[in-house]
Amino acid sequence: MINHLRLFFCVYIFMLSSVMFAQDYTVSGRVVDSNNNPIEFANVVILAELDGDYLKGTSTDDKGFFNLINLSETTFYLKISYLGFEEFQQKIILTGHLDLKNIQLNEIPDSLDEVTIIAKKPTITRKSDRLIFNVENTALIEGSTLSVLKNTPGIIVSEGTINIKSAPAIVYINNRRVQLTSDELITLLESAPANSIKSVEVITNPPASYDADSGSVINIIMSKNLVTGYRGSVFTNYTQGVFPRYNAGTSHYFKNNKVNLNLNYSYTKNKINREQDDTVNFLDSANDIEEIWTSNINRNTWTETHNLNLNFDYYINDNNTLSLTSTGLYTPYYKYQINNNTNITDENYVFQERFTADNLSRDNKYNIGTDLIFRHDFENSANLTFNAHYTIYDYERDQNVLTNTYDENNLFSGDSEFNSISNQKTNIVTGKIDYSLPINESSSFGVGVKYSNINTDSDITRLDIVGGSEVINTANTDAFKYDEKVFAAYSNYAKSWDKWELNIGLRVEQSNIEGESLTMNEMNTQDYLDWFPNASVSHQILEDLSINANYKRSIARPSYTDLNPFTLFLNENTIVLGNPNLVPTYYDHFKIGTDFLKYFTIEAYYINYDGDIVELPRQNNSTNMVAYTPTNLDKKVEYGFDFQFIYSPTNIWDLYFLTSFYNFSEEADFGEGFVEQDQWSNYSILSNSFSFLKDQSLSASLTFTWIGKNLQQFQTVENRLVSELSLSKTVFNKKGVISLSVEDFFDLQNYETSTRYLNQSNSSFIDLDSRYIKLGFRYKFGNTKLSTNERTTSAEERERLKDLN
Repeated sequence: MINHLRLFFCVYIFMLSSVMFAQDYTVSGRVVDSNNNPIEFANVVILAELDGDYLKGTSTDDKGFFNLINLSETTFYLKISYLGFEEFQQKIILTGHLDLKNIQLNEIPDSLDEVTIIAKKPTITRKSDRLIFNVENTALIEGSTLSVLKNTPGIIVSEGTINIKSAPAIVYINNRRVQLTSDELITLLESAPANSIKSVEVITNPPASYDADSGSVINIIMSKNLVTGYRGSVFTNYTQGVFPRYNAGTSHYFKNNKVNLNLNYSYTKNKINREQDDTVNFLDSANDIEEIWTSNINRNTWTETHNLNLNFDYYINDNNTLSLTSTGLYTPYYKYQINNNTNITDENYVFQERFTADNLSRDNKYNIGTDLIFRHDFENSANLTFNAHYTIYDYERDQNVLTNTYDENNLFSGDSEFNSISNQKTNIVTGKIDYSLPINESSSFGVGVKYSNINTDSDITRLDIVGGSEVINTANTDAFKYDEKVFAAYSNYAKSWDKWELNIGLRVEQSNIEGESLTMNEMNTQDYLDWFPNASVSHQILEDLSINANYKRSIARPSYTDLNPFTLFLNENTIVLGNPNLVPTYYDHFKIGTDFLKYFTIEAYYINYDGDIVELPRQNNSTNMVAYTPTNLDKKVEYGFDFQFIYSPTNIWDLYFLTSFYNFSEEADFGEGFVEQDQWSNYSILSNSFSFLKDQSLSASLTFTWIGKNLQQFQTVENRLVSELSLSKTVFNKKGVISLSVEDFFDLQNYETSTRYLNQSNSSFIDLDSRYIKLGFRYKFGNTKLSTNERTTSAEERERLKDLN
């Protein structure tokens, strides 16, 4: 194995050294006004022909001259802009040195105040490996980033998770992975304003440069700073759900020829309510009902969160850039309260006894991730990037659980009480090297290596209250150490010719994992080498007819706390139990599709999950306990058909419709017998965006998402309808924006689940705090023509940090 690794890395080093030479061309010119006067500090930028990404830029001098150097033979767009003047844009096919002479910018009439030029474009763009949801000039940008994701076709946000249909999605911002836990990610996206978002990419077949566990990716593309100067904004939001919620923050952006600075801060204060009704039918040896436990559970969560994001770029010269990025999330106040009232009856619903279980938890945590990035651009348009990352995560929880029991006459018969203290400290260190080479106008090559090391120490102490004194419960007290090392390397090649496009890649990862339970004296070791190929191909048969196909293999490693063998008691009868014997899940995703008649897409797909990790609620009919335990399934398969329609009926109305029919099948052997279940389901979206008034200053977005009855982790989930309406209106000469959004106005987003197999019989109805009205206001100051450039840096390991809930 070691010889194979050496050979593999030698091949990569050779490829890294193979830098191709290209011509060194320049584009120059002079920018003037209608009176032939020079325009100083006009912004001159080069944008990629295909996706409009920023490639290079400069500003005019005091005589209006500019000079762009170190350019290769290619095709691009030249864009020149200056406040108060109409934007100049021209497509250029560069084959040698080019002098554009004088370029005249026309002044915008009566442009003392800001003028917004709206470029109408389709809200949704479909490509072979992804769907691009453009949110600029829509009402969605006045909400939160999380609200944008909720309205993005194919994305489902619910109960602390972000999925693409049914599969967990990994979130990136500007192609850099968000370095937060699942719950923190939801908090961040809910508090972050969306006004800087350009588009959201739903990537079903990520290239090999993405981490191996990025089976499905959500990439949030932020606007870039193309204009020098300073821009700032302040915002505040008030949300009325079951309880009021508050969010406020400020953003600041500064750019000149040497420095690009972006600083964001937000504060969020929430109180979230959840009502839950559970029924567990405990069975006898013949699987007949022996007792029925009916629980009414009220949960309230109070949080105060501070979020700070810093992005700093220093342009050493035209070829070298040094960047520092940091994201910090601090939660000084987190209160979690559960009030549980459970009635116990026999099979005929005759009352036998009841108990109440009150759980009060208080948390304190912070998560700080920092990246130092150096990028070198070669003269042939290739680039080499070095990225060093460090994360520190600290989490503490104090929990008190008090249970009171009552007899068949509903008279108090006794109580039990315990406290538990949980701690988790995690350090993550990673290093990456990425090399990208545009071979020519129609092909490109990328290669990279990565190393990551994760260390986490966690412990839990349970203290039973006996006679008013705390006594250590040694059976439920433990300490756990986890160490993970991953070596990765990848290569990716893209080629287009005639009417064909091809993208192939390969990623290899060597993983070494050790988990040690100190109190139980147990050691779990995993050592494996995995290969992750991906490929996509598309062919344009006719002008309005194309076909595409792709394949992707990916991995999902267990989260650190899933491997932790601790037993966390929500009450004396409901526990969360880790599983140190979990192994990774491997995904094989196949898809074939066709685009035709400009507006239509049909796709068929098949996903095989090898050892899918699911957290199953398993009832023990002997002890009357319910344990939530992560488990590897023996087999899981999903396949289906997607039909999409994208159309703009008018120049102020964009329409998107998707309907998907798909089947889930799950298989597992639980010791009591083999279980196999399958379920067909339907997932449909109808999304509309509108612009009103002559200046299009009033925007609206209306989205409906239907999630039909489906199978999730051996539970049947009933139908749900997700609905959201967003409105925004610019005021104060378009420097201010008032926004209003309403979610779940039909009250059909709640969860209703049931479990029926072998000796398992239970159901649950969860009334989410999803119905709300949100009112917001944002005010911009400084150079309001500036667009933003928010980035969040990458480290695949932080996603698997999970709170000890």
